[in-house]
Amino acid sequence: MELHCDPFRPGDDGGHRVTARKAESWDAFWAEVQGADTETIRGVEVPIPTDVPLALEQRLKALESEDSEEAIREMVTLLFGEDVLDQWIANGMGLMEFKTVLAWGMAHATGTKVTFREAYDTVVAAEAEEGKAPNRAARRAASTPRSVSTGGRSKPTSRASTTSARKTSRA
Repeated sequence: MELHCDPFRPGDDGGHRVTARKAESWDAFWAEVQGADTETIRGVEVPIPTDVPLALEQRLKALESEDSEEAIREMVTLLFGEDVLDQWIANGMGLMEFKTVLAWGMAHATGTKVTFREAYDTVVAAEAEEGKAPNRAARRAASTPRSVSTGGRSKPTSRASTTSARKTSRA
């Protein structure tokens, strides 16, 4: 005789006593779910982000608009840990490297596993987009005078209405 029990339904012990498993702690469970993978970046071993810390989520908009070293330091600390930025700076990390690592870390934190190459390509594309000149239509629209009354384009008046009538000579 085979016995099937649903451990999640109270009282479903099939007439037999079911012993409850010892509950594991939340921290142990979450560490198992997240994994403990690390990556060495510029000589510093950092955890691979697997979730966006709530503190970072709350501060992200403010951090994006701030350009201070404190804001950058806070973001790196929340994503990779204390003193990581100082260690990267001491180990000679450049600006493009830093942007690539942030793109890589944020992608992982939001659940998108990307390679360092993919993160780098994303940063390069974003940098190219920032420095790109406006497209032809935007340049044309900017150079066309606007009508004061309507805000639309000014229409040229026809030559027929602005020229004087031609006089014929009587000879």
